[in-house]
Amino acid sequence: MHIDTNTEKSDFEIGIYTLADLGTDPHTGKTISAPQRIKEIIEAAKLADEAGLDIFGVGEHHRLDYAVSAPPVMLAAIAQLTKRIKLTSATTVLSTVDPVRLFEDFATLDILSDGRAEIIAGRGAFIESFPLFGYDTNDYDALFSEHLDLLLKLNKNETISWNGRFRPSLNQAEIAPRPVQNELPVWVGVGGTYESAARAGRMGAGMALAILGGDPARFTPLVDIYRAAGAEAGHAPEQLQVSVTGHTFLAKTTQQAKDDFYPYYSNYWSYLNRQRGMSGRKISLAEYEQMTSPETALFVGSPQQVIEKILRQYELFGHRRFIAQLDIGGMPFHKVVEGIELLATEVAPVVRRETNK
Repeated sequence: MHIDTNTEKSDFEIGIYTLADLGTDPHTGKTISAPQRIKEIIEAAKLADEAGLDIFGVGEHHRLDYAVSAPPVMLAAIAQLTKRIKLTSATTVLSTVDPVRLFEDFATLDILSDGRAEIIAGRGAFIESFPLFGYDTNDYDALFSEHLDLLLKLNKNETISWNGRFRPSLNQAEIAPRPVQNELPVWVGVGGTYESAARAGRMGAGMALAILGGDPARFTPLVDIYRAAGAEAGHAPEQLQVSVTGHTFLAKTTQQAKDDFYPYYSNYWSYLNRQRGMSGRKISLAEYEQMTSPETALFVGSPQQVIEKILRQYELFGHRRFIAQLDIGGMPFHKVVEGIELLATEVAPVVRRETNK
């Protein structure tokens, strides 16, 4: 597939991300292997680049039912097969990684990719990485705050002196290599708490909103708090960028999309909730019908339906980036390819045009 639709200049970016979950296909009962999943993710990134999408993200998990624990390694491999698509973590579990190592890894990725590296930093949906890397879950929030503060300082300074609670002090330490970009774009993943939004604003980082369902209008206060906190801290409005991420499935008609996606979506929440120690019951068709209605934030439907949902959120948030998660619930790769094609050829051109007015 070679579908370059990126012909119209636009500030609005559209891309895809994956968490590399190893779900069982609900139709075949087969579970993809980690090596095959990794190969397919790399191929998806290559296709997204060729199709003219703007960004590709890879998540981080430290469990056997996910294939990727090292996003910078994955993204470095992808960098060698792509030309212009931006490459980001989605997300880096910032609480349990040394910010110096994280910065140096992504600065190296930035060099390898000729200036395409980004970081979305979050706290993660699971806690396995805390004991794995010797951190205490009681320090969950304090670790994130301190690591984010250090990461942003590393981004601005070649040499740094620093003191904190959770890692050894730095005394005129040289931070190498430096990225090709003046600074790596750093975004903070925000799920729904006002404090997380305010912290992202105070720090002057981008805010990546994970909106997985319900009425998107409920996230408007988070965007307002983020921008107000950023302005109060003295950050320029253009520095305070908002991104939206969400589950997405496209087909020629909305009914076809809803019918095709239901087995995968129900399957996804069943195994995700089991992984979190909750009930793994399947979503009923009645619940699913409500979840996929035109008023919700679940991006399931025809290209026109998804365009309308993106543009409604654009009116609410004034965001400049949308990143779709296309590959959940044990979905076979050929359906992911179809989703990339429809997103690039049917959705992206219209959204770019409509947000460029």
